[in-house]
Amino acid sequence: MRKKIIAGNWKMNMTPNETLKLIGTLKPLVSGAGADVVFCVPAIDIPAAVNATKDTDIAIGAQNMYHADSGAFTGEISAPMLTDAGVRYVIIGHSERREYFAETNEGVNKKVLKALEFGLVPIVCCGETLTQREQGVTIDFVRQQLKIAFLGVDAKAAKGVVIAYEPIWAIGTGKVATCEQAQAVCGAIRALIAELYGPDTAAAIRIQYGGSVTADSAAELFGQPDIDGGLVGGASLKADFGNIVNYK
Repeated sequence: MRKKIIAGNWKMNMTPNETLKLIGTLKPLVSGAGADVVFCVPAIDIPAAVNATKDTDIAIGAQNMYHADSGAFTGEISAPMLTDAGVRYVIIGHSERREYFAETNEGVNKKVLKALEFGLVPIVCCGETLTQREQGVTIDFVRQQLKIAFLGVDAKAAKGVVIAYEPIWAIGTGKVATCEQAQAVCGAIRALIAELYGPDTAAAIRIQYGGSVTADSAAELFGQPDIDGGLVGGASLKADFGNIVNYK
């Protein structure tokens, strides 16, 4: 059985002081959860978040990183910086990064390889627009994103990667893909991993659903055979996140 993983993507929210307050609220609500719990916080909040979650099972993730170890890349943060700060996960290729900051599939691949090199767990995002869904190219599009993202990743490393399927049309819109829609794509993702690496890797890799997940929708979504948790946006900034983590 794959252990569920439920990650909160805080996006560009919370000051360091607000981070301490929110984590203080959430800690007792997610304590003892049967799932891996991750808070993916803004870079400036990482030290506060790491300190606030010491001696807990909560892991801290970053929302982005650069693919070089160091250098003249003003404003960027490297994998060794993140690991030294106590970060364990990093979101890579979120649709907002692709849309607003022109991230490409090839750039995502470079980041995935660098994250793995430094022992970070990449949460690799994929997902289609409403137009792509309406034109019936969702599976082809997601397969292309992931095939490029996993270039150069061997089977052993691939087992530890987390994939987050987030239909762009459902992110922050209040719309949620039906369980059937979400399962169909997550099942196709697992089938792709089996094509690339074989059935053992496909059975081990964890696939999240993201896109306006709520406490009301979590149980049914996470109960699907190929959905191993969620990447949660706005709801991760509220006490209700505890209900999502304890969805059963």
